[in-house]
Formats: sequence, structure tokens, C-alpha cells
Amino acid sequence: MIKGCLLGAMLLCAMAHTFAQTPGFSLVRQDAKKKVEVWYDGKLLTAYCYFDSTEKPVLYPIRTVSGTTITRGYPVAPRAGERTDHPHHVGLWLNYESVNGLDFWNNSDAIAADKKPKYGSIRHQRLLGANTQVHQGKPEAKIETLSHWVDINGNVLLEEITTYTFHVENKSLVIDRACTLKARADQVVFKDVKDGLLGLRVARSLEMPSNQEDSFVDAQGNVTTVRKMDSEGVTGMYVNKEGVRGDAAWGKRSVWTALNGKTAGKEISIVMIDHPKNVGYPTYWHARGYGLFAANPLGQKIFSEGKEELNLTLKKGETVSLKYRVVVHEGSTLSATAIDALAGDFAKR
Repeated sequence: MIKGCLLGAMLLCAMAHTFAQTPGFSLVRQDAKKKVEVWYDGKLLTAYCYFDSTEKPVLYPIRTVSGTTITRGYPVAPRAGERTDHPHHVGLWLNYESVNGLDFWNNSDAIAADKKPKYGSIRHQRLLGANTQVHQGKPEAKIETLSHWVDINGNVLLEEITTYTFHVENKSLVIDRACTLKARADQVVFKDVKDGLLGLRVARSLEMPSNQEDSFVDAQGNVTTVRKMDSEGVTGMYVNKEGVRGDAAWGKRSVWTALNGKTAGKEISIVMIDHPKNVGYPTYWHARGYGLFAANPLGQKIFSEGKEELNLTLKKGETVSLKYRVVVHEGSTLSATAIDALAGDFAKR
């Protein structure tokens, strides 16, 4: 037994040494832990995780190129001083609050068993590809996956094929998430609701300072209270392409929105960018001061105060494709000019 433990420790040390010496991207499959890790220049950037507890695949954690974590730890690996609301907010994910009446957004292992039939899950099926390559002279990593959107009985509503592309540009981690959703049920309706579609939950230091206690009601009528907390060290500030800042960025259409702040004494910019070919472009932003940073092109009724409405419907075999870019920059606040350049490049892809 001791020899086995020593051998395991030696293998881990050898792996750590290998990653420390490996320039560029490396991908590490850990099937038993249900994840694929993404490394760059010997540092872990993120991992594609398909834990049962999260009820959907996520990228978690997410770190800057130098290794600074920008995502909340709870509920996977809680950290002292952070919020413990909304256990379904994990890393970076994509799902929706009302798909054929099922709530995919709010599902987690915190939902009581008797309420589970009202919720949907996104179940990882298999990896379609995982590789590193050089594209247009730049190293990048790609992970391609197949997942099913299912009800509690395993009936498949949607098939999702997603490609995650990672590259580094000017000290920024750039994540492109492109997916195609194909209806497997006779009809799939994304009802116009508030919670969706692409979500990121950030670390406490990157939330916006607030002394306010808020309550939020989901599609099932459940109330979540976000309690008032000490705002010392909380530094985040939203700004969109039009220059709208803070809480006012919530519910506004824009090609991109940035969240700027400091963590561990370092300047951080997190940017989400919409793609011109996406439904509902430019998207509405569901950007909350307590740390939820989300793009929702389908929830138009609440954001437009009833002036617009979109109930996206797919018949069996029909598809919808969605592309989003997430940029994580450390060392300075990204300028609007720099973000416009990143958005312009993304629009060509």
C-alpha cells in the first residue's frame, strides 16, 4: 500500500514537472473526475467539467494567464468570505430557465427530490475531440463535446454539440464558445424569460460594491435572497460598448459588456462579446452586481418592459447556433478600442 502511494506521488510530481516545462497549451483528460483540464505555459487556466452535481457542463475554475482565479468557488470549492446564494451559478455555463416548461437554469443538487420533475439537466455524452494546434501562427486548444438536454426521465429535448476554443492574445485568455442545439423532441420552445443564456459567476472581489439585500424569484416561484455583505475589497464595475456603467448596464442591448475590477491586487477585465449571427443580436445583458454576469438574447420581454417578446421555437430536426467570446485580461483595464478589436475579430469567425 505504501509503495502504491509513493508511486502515485511520484507520478503526480512528474506530471507537475512536465506541465511546468511545457510551453503553450496542454490538455489533460481526467475521465474518473469527469473533467478535461486546460493548461498554458505550465499553469491551469480552466477545466471542462461535467459533474453530476452541477446538472450541466461548466468551465470551472477560470483563471488569468498568470494564474489569478476570477470565478467564485462555491459550491464546488467554497472560499472564505464569498456568497453562498444561487448554487446553480458555477463557473461559465450555457442553459435556460424555460425549455418546454422545464427549468434548466436553476437546477442543481440543492433542489429537493420531489421538485426535480420540474427541472431539466444537460448531460455530457462524450468528447468528440480534444487537441492543441497552431492556428494562423498562434497556439490554441480545442475541446468538442456532445451533450443532451433531458428531463428527469432521460427523454432528450435537445442535442448540443459545443466547441470550446482557447487562445492567448496580449496577456488575455480568450475563450470562444460555439454550440449548435438540435431539437430532438417534436417541438422545443424557449419561452421568453429572465434567466439565461450564457452565464458566468465571478469571485467576490469582482462583484460590484453594494449594501443592498435583494430577493429574486425563479420560474418555479422559488425565492432566493442575496444578503447584504461588507463591501471591503469589492471592486467590480460593469461598462458596455455604449459606455453605460454599473447597475444601468442590466437590461441593455449591447455587442459587448465588460466587468472591470481588482482581485489579489491585480487589475482585471472580463469581457463577454456577442456574435452578429446569434439570435437576438445584440443581446440583452443580465448583469447583476452580486456577481452574475450573463447574456440573454431570448429574455426580451422583461428587459424591454414588454415592448419586445421572443419565444424561440424549434421543430424536430431544426437547429440554432450560438457563438460567444469571453476575454479574461490581467494587468490593466481593457480599453473600449481594444475590446472593439476583439469583437471585430470574433465577428469574422
